[in-house]
Amino acid sequence: MSVSEEVEELIAGARVSAHLATSVDDRPHVAPVWYAYEDGVVSLVTGGKKLRNVRANPRVALSIERADGPTVHWTATLLGTATVVEDRDRVERARERIFAKYDAADQAGEYGFQPLVRVTVRTATCEVF
Repeated sequence: MSVSEEVEELIAGARVSAHLATSVDDRPHVAPVWYAYEDGVVSLVTGGKKLRNVRANPRVALSIERADGPTVHWTATLLGTATVVEDRDRVERARERIFAKYDAADQAGEYGFQPLVRVTVRTATCEVF
C-alpha cells in the first residue's frame, strides 16, 4: 500500500471535499464525489460520465482537501486504478458507509442503483499548510 499513515489519518474519517479526475481520449473530466476510505482503497458510488470514463480508462486521480478556518488546511492527491463493482449487496454496504460519513444516511436511497467504484491507491501525496 502506498498511503502513508499521515495521509490515512487525514482522509479516512473526514467529511471533506473530494474530486475524481478521469480521462478518456485525452479529455479530462473532474467532478466532486463523496467517498469512503479504508486500507488503501477509496470507495465511491457513481454513474454518468464518471462511470463511463472509469470503464473506458480505469486510471484515475483523486484530490481531497480540507480548509477549516485560518489554521487547518491540507490537500491530498491520490493516483490509482479503479474497479467497477455491480454486486448489489456490496454496493449497498458501501453506499451506507459513504452516506453515513456525510451525515446523509437518509438520502442513500434517493439516487437509484449506481455501481460501486473502488480505487486501489498506488501513490498518495499530501501537503499541510
